Amino acid sequence: MTVMALAFYLFAISVVIGGLFTVISRHPVHSVLWLILSFISAAGLFVLLGAEFVAMLLVIVYVGAVAVLFLFVVMMLDVDFAELKAEMARYMPLALLIGLVLLMQLGIALGAWEVAETAEAARQAVPTAGTHNTEALGLVLYDQYFLLFQLAGLILLVAMIGAIVLTLRHREDVKRQNVLHQMWRDPAKAMELRDVKPGQGL
Repeated sequence: MTVMALAFYLFAISVVIGGLFTVISRHPVHSVLWLILSFISAAGLFVLLGAEFVAMLLVIVYVGAVAVLFLFVVMMLDVDFAELKAEMARYMPLALLIGLVLLMQLGIALGAWEVAETAEAARQAVPTAGTHNTEALGLVLYDQYFLLFQLAGLILLVAMIGAIVLTLRHREDVKRQNVLHQMWRDPAKAMELRDVKPGQGL
C-alpha cells in the first residue's frame, strides 16, 4: 500500500467517524469538535486530489469561521439541553420517517445517476494547461462564469438582508442607539452642573 492510499484511507475513515459522532454525540460542544475533525479530514482529501485552494477554503471558512462560531454560540448560551432532548423525543417518529424518505430519495438518485456526455468536454474546456489549479479555478469563475458568480453573490446578499429584516424585532424594553438623536443633540443641554452641598446627595 502506497503512502497516498494510506493517507486516503486515514482521511476517509476520519471523515466518516467525525460525521457519525457529530450526529450521535450527546453534548453539542463534542458534536462541534467532531465536525471540525470532519472538515479537516475532508480538507486532507482535497489536498490528495490536488485541490489545495478548495482545501484551504474548507479550513479557513468552515473550520476557522463557521465551526468556531458554532462552538462559541453553544458554549456561551445557557441552554437546558435536557429539556430540549425531552422535546425532541416527541418528534422522533416523524424524524425517523423523514430520514427514511430522504434515504430512499438518495438511493433513487444514485441508482439513476449517469455521467453526462458533455461533462468530459466541459472538463477539458477548463484552461488548465500550464496553469496552477488555483489559477485555473480563477479563470473559470471570473472569466467564463463571471455573470453567474456575481448573481450568486447577489442572491446571497439579498438572502442575508431578508434574514435580518425577518428577524428584526423592535421591543419597548430594549434600549437601542439612536444615531440621529445623538448627532442632533444640543451640547448646551447635554450637561447640567449642580452645586452639591457638603453632606447632601443628589
